[in-house]
Amino acid sequence: MKNERYVVDHMNPQESWRIFRIMAEFVDGIETLSSLEPAVTIFGSSRSKPGDKYYAMAENLGKQLAKQGFTIITGGGPGIMEAANKGALEAGGQSVGLNIELPFEQKLNPYTNIHINFRYFFVRKVMFVKYAMSYVIFPGGFGTMDELFESLTLIQTDKMKPFPVILVGSDYWGGLLNWITDTMLKNDMILSEDTAIFTLVDSPSDAVDIIKNTKV
Repeated sequence: MKNERYVVDHMNPQESWRIFRIMAEFVDGIETLSSLEPAVTIFGSSRSKPGDKYYAMAENLGKQLAKQGFTIITGGGPGIMEAANKGALEAGGQSVGLNIELPFEQKLNPYTNIHINFRYFFVRKVMFVKYAMSYVIFPGGFGTMDELFESLTLIQTDKMKPFPVILVGSDYWGGLLNWITDTMLKNDMILSEDTAIFTLVDSPSDAVDIIKNTKV
């Protein structure tokens, strides 16, 4: 009892106010995104540069999907995110950037017509999931891997309605997917049906075909 009293008496008042900041981010995200057309969230490295193969593919994909009436959602930063937003915006579509405040690397790219700045990663991740009917995942680093495996986990555990999780680039993802089947599956860490949650493609057109054939 004494310890509980100590915790209450010494609670940092900043912790309580943080709850309201979190609530405000949820409200802002929901109010901004709830009226969007069916959306596709595109992930990938912030370090990809214009002229790179995957930058060009992401730009092409954003353009194709926007022409089909899909909203494009990205993390709002540079690299693959910028490319997808650029393609969508230049095609006259809705181009959304859900930017995260970071001390380095990330700043909002100039190709969004709807954007929100987030302080909290977990609020931002809820928005990615809540308003997307498909994920397309280009080559990327830890952040991209985080989004990939979170989506697979949520679908695997029935915490999220199944939707297409599309990986672009067999030359990048091939080794990881081989490890999933040769190590995870063989050691009974996942079920064989879990490998059907994701699809590997090598062209934007293949990704568009999968998304177009998905019931919203």
